[in-house]
Amino acid sequence: MSQVHDITDEASFHRYLDNLPSNSLAVLNFHTPWAAPCKQMSSVVSTLADSYPLTSPSLVSFFSINAEELPDISEQYDVAVVPFLVLLRDKKVLETLSGSDAAKVRDAVERHAGKGTVTTAKAEIPPLQKVKAPTAADANGVTETANSQDQLPSQSNPATTGASTADGETSSSEKAALFARLDKLVSAAPVMLFMKGTPSEPRCGFSRQVVSLLRGRGVRYGFFNILADEEVRQGLKEYSDWPTFPQLYVDKELVGGLDIVSCSLSRELAVLASPITLSANGSSCR
Repeated sequence: MSQVHDITDEASFHRYLDNLPSNSLAVLNFHTPWAAPCKQMSSVVSTLADSYPLTSPSLVSFFSINAEELPDISEQYDVAVVPFLVLLRDKKVLETLSGSDAAKVRDAVERHAGKGTVTTAKAEIPPLQKVKAPTAADANGVTETANSQDQLPSQSNPATTGASTADGETSSSEKAALFARLDKLVSAAPVMLFMKGTPSEPRCGFSRQVVSLLRGRGVRYGFFNILADEEVRQGLKEYSDWPTFPQLYVDKELVGGLDIVSCSLSRELAVLASPITLSANGSSCR
């Protein structure tokens, strides 16, 4: 059975591709550790890999790539959302797929590589699971699957309510104070970017790409480094009902992340070109 190669650096990635036969299919699975759909897709890709026997030369090779830790590779293949799959042959892109539709992924791989010949119980494509976005209570920022009622907020389950508990969950008054602070932050500039790192030193590929888009259009914007303030980082997920970063706000309204910003930039931001002044909590940038 084929294995999924975990790519940890650019050099090993290019070395793998250089050594693949020109007729071999390469399946690149771009993911992030905090997104539950990525976990589902990784399971799908692993199952598909199990269905293809090891051959020499290799018929199909599978690769797992952390989109945030390897931003240059992500940008090379225009990765704006995760999970994101790229199918290559002879280093040329044959097809790309976003989302976690297992049937579409299997169909794409089989169209380009043929059906796998290993038939085991493990080779069945796993069904997709329901997921919920992380909230401020998710201290590690990891999105969890929600398959049982005890994971959902309810009066009968104090562990999931907003009441203050011994393990440090946010009380109602603390939450109100945090949201008041977030109200001020999102309105600190006409265009406000909450990102990982700073415009001069982005800490993830998605933040870097949003900064590049804004600069390319000459948009003046404020920014907030969410890595420097865990309270803002976790609170903003619930405040905006948007589980990932970067997040871009225009006139106090959430536009979205990289994928939505890419599509709506000209429509939403074209009129915003005047200088701005931010409070001490943020900075202006162009």
